[in-house]
Amino acid sequence: MSTKTAVEGLNLKPEDLDEPPLPERTELFDGDGKKIAQFYFENRQSVSLDEVAPIMRTALIAIEDFRFYQHGPIDVEGTARALLKNVTSGGVTQGGSSITQQYVKQVLVNKAETPEEQQAAIAPTISRKLSELRYAMAIEEKYSKDQILEKYLNIAYFGAGAHGVQAAAKRFFDKPASKLNLVEAATLAGAVQNPARTDPNVGPESRQRLLERRNTVLDRMAQLKKITPQEAAAAKAKKLGFKDIKAPGGCEASRYPYFCLYVQYEILNNEDFGKNQEERRKLLQRGGLRIKTTLDTKMQAAAEKAIKRYVSSKDKPVASQAMVVPGTGEIKAMAASRKFGRSKKKNEMSYNIVADAAHGGGRGFQQGSTAKVYTLATALEEGLKYGDGFPSPAGYKASGYSSFKNCKGQNVGDPSHTVRNSSEGGGGFKTLESGTWGSVNTFFIKLQEEVGLCDVVKMAKKLGVARADGQKLSEVETFTLGVNEVDPVTIANSYAVFAARGKYCKPLAITEITDRNGKAKQYKPKCSQVIEEEVADAVSGILSGVFTKGTMTDVGGIGRDAAGKTGTTDNYMSAWFSGYTPPTSPPPSAWATRAAPRRTN
Repeated sequence: MSTKTAVEGLNLKPEDLDEPPLPERTELFDGDGKKIAQFYFENRQSVSLDEVAPIMRTALIAIEDFRFYQHGPIDVEGTARALLKNVTSGGVTQGGSSITQQYVKQVLVNKAETPEEQQAAIAPTISRKLSELRYAMAIEEKYSKDQILEKYLNIAYFGAGAHGVQAAAKRFFDKPASKLNLVEAATLAGAVQNPARTDPNVGPESRQRLLERRNTVLDRMAQLKKITPQEAAAAKAKKLGFKDIKAPGGCEASRYPYFCLYVQYEILNNEDFGKNQEERRKLLQRGGLRIKTTLDTKMQAAAEKAIKRYVSSKDKPVASQAMVVPGTGEIKAMAASRKFGRSKKKNEMSYNIVADAAHGGGRGFQQGSTAKVYTLATALEEGLKYGDGFPSPAGYKASGYSSFKNCKGQNVGDPSHTVRNSSEGGGGFKTLESGTWGSVNTFFIKLQEEVGLCDVVKMAKKLGVARADGQKLSEVETFTLGVNEVDPVTIANSYAVFAARGKYCKPLAITEITDRNGKAKQYKPKCSQVIEEEVADAVSGILSGVFTKGTMTDVGGIGRDAAGKTGTTDNYMSAWFSGYTPPTSPPPSAWATRAAPRRTN
């Protein structure tokens, strides 16, 4: 009566507790619904109580709160005894926490945003303990005992990076929580008290402490007559049995790491997935998502095979490829010659070389002559015909600073610099066709001067071209020669506009996200017509000649109609090919009339 009176004298009243969703695994799936990656802030898979072996529930209750199903909102006897002890000692020296109180503490730690908040959630103070009691009273009024136990089993940390009983059962013993036996259940029940000290992944001493803790649980179960002394003795004679099953997580563990990275950063940066980056970050961290993507594993395998044929993962140069569907923007493949990782010895790549900085990539690479197509498109849009052209000398020097003006009207011509042709393209009279087929530098500088640098820049922007580092495009005389650093996804997608007859679509990697409650949201292509169909078809008509009469003739064709453009930079620091194919093989004349979507590399 004295302990009960002491608790009632504190005038404790229930206080509602905010319970944010628990961090869960997020899983990625390809376009066919096959799992390709998973990542998580905490390794957890929440399960219902009936998915937990009864012996696991019995073991946990026995060691943590054996009167769990008997006491009311709080365990008056245990809590009051501990509380009075703490009051007389001037601090918290005794726990006495029920499973409900432990759940409250875990929720407070889980929702803490800063290290200070986390510390306050576990601070050994009487005020914190009283708040915990108020929350616990509200929890007991809100949920049944079984619901509270289920919540605790899913939120508790067991050590070895395993949060929740399901992840712990798989991490420790390579089985689901529903299949745990007595020895395994006692081990996990013993781990929750102080997982830092009994973490079996740390080393032999921690494993020995976990073994001793397991035996304590078994003795307690026997004392409470939940098992017989003989069963306890037989269980104590068993080895720990920790199987150390790693839970692969993060894009580095994925078969498709570059695509996985792209998806992660897309969620962080795209307003479709949250109002601000903090909200989107929480979406990723809290997880529990099932994300269906556009990845086509057959196309991905083809891209990887093509790269591997010419570039080894051990080579110093690195090759990468992006594959995009014109008319939808769906990214079907992202491949690179090097494996993703941080090992310099293994020549691994530590960033997303296929994408821009906003999607985990780096600064990108100078585009080279693949940028000439934007000047070609501008010329065709402004009314020039295939046969139009002019003499193109071996070297070209701007007549003055005013020869080229950026979009601010500033003079950016450089009369001190001479543009020369590469070994691919010589001088002489060139037309839109022959100048493109030969990739003649001086022709395109003069063509850019003819149509206007700013118009060329605007054309590139309409096609989605942007610098990989996120900075503004450099609007200089040599813009058409590809001096801006870009990434494969961006350039593949810009060429997809011509393949889609002038329709630009934002790159798309995610088609559906299903949240932890089973609510699904679809994401459709975002497209708009940015250039006239006839202009796009005219560009394709000229680019198809690159294979038969231009810089790709040495390849000998690919066995079907194709259009594209090669591009190299000074000293071959980077070499590009951007192109596309129709879904079937129409005759060459069909380039001007086709409307079916094509795939671009």
